[in-house]
Amino acid sequence: MWTHKAWPGRFLPRSLPAKERLRAYAGWCNAVEGNTTFYATPARNTVATWAQQTGPGFRFVVKLPKVVTHERRLAGVEAEMRAFLDAIEPLGERAVLWTQLPGSFGPSDVDALGRFLRRLPADRRRAVEVRHPGFYTDAGSTSLLEGTLTDADAEWVPFDTTVFFRRPPASAAEQEAWGRKPRLPRRTQALTDRPIVRYLGRDSPEETVEGWRPWTGVVAGWLREGRSPTVFVHTPDNDEAPALARRFHDDVRALVPGLDALPEPEPVEPATLF
Repeated sequence: MWTHKAWPGRFLPRSLPAKERLRAYAGWCNAVEGNTTFYATPARNTVATWAQQTGPGFRFVVKLPKVVTHERRLAGVEAEMRAFLDAIEPLGERAVLWTQLPGSFGPSDVDALGRFLRRLPADRRRAVEVRHPGFYTDAGSTSLLEGTLTDADAEWVPFDTTVFFRRPPASAAEQEAWGRKPRLPRRTQALTDRPIVRYLGRDSPEETVEGWRPWTGVVAGWLREGRSPTVFVHTPDNDEAPALARRFHDDVRALVPGLDALPEPEPVEPATLF
């Protein structure tokens, strides 16, 4: 996502045309999750505008359509995948194919995942997010999935919600997320040279920052190993997400001084009375 109702006037200029919002967002962060692609495959010319609004180092982690992952569960989706791959082609190598699987997709389904990943274009980066607890709590299932992903040169995307579920919800946004987000152990192993992390904090920025402390050391270690990680920082309301993402980057940069700074955002003009 690169637009949010709380961001105009703070992170994005007010009344910014839709075709320019991604360009403004890219002044704050250098990667984005493509959540809208889960609900519908975008038109190719729409994706072309995404490419035009961002620089060559900007990364798109685009979620595969739900008809592929949740409705068909990776089987019999050749036509849908051809349409999707054609639509996102303007993004080139900047796009990562993000296969987010439902919680019911468990260890017994790993063979189907392996077959699906092997059919993807070899030049496309791929990443998989699983939500079945067995992959995290059973050593055999963990090993099975790791082997399948490694064979396909695919990354395992952890969604760290441990801080969020540390205490009961304290706001409407937290209450809504409480019933929708998975409760899984924190996973910090990388399988490829481009690990991806999704982190969910609280509405409180202080709790969110305190909760990501384990990740700053992990990400710094990956960078020292020559890996190139992507980290997405969420909160239940996401109102402060761009600023928090930059703060996380600064925390990692304090451990890895050679890490490039994020781009400098364009000034957002304050609202006036006239």
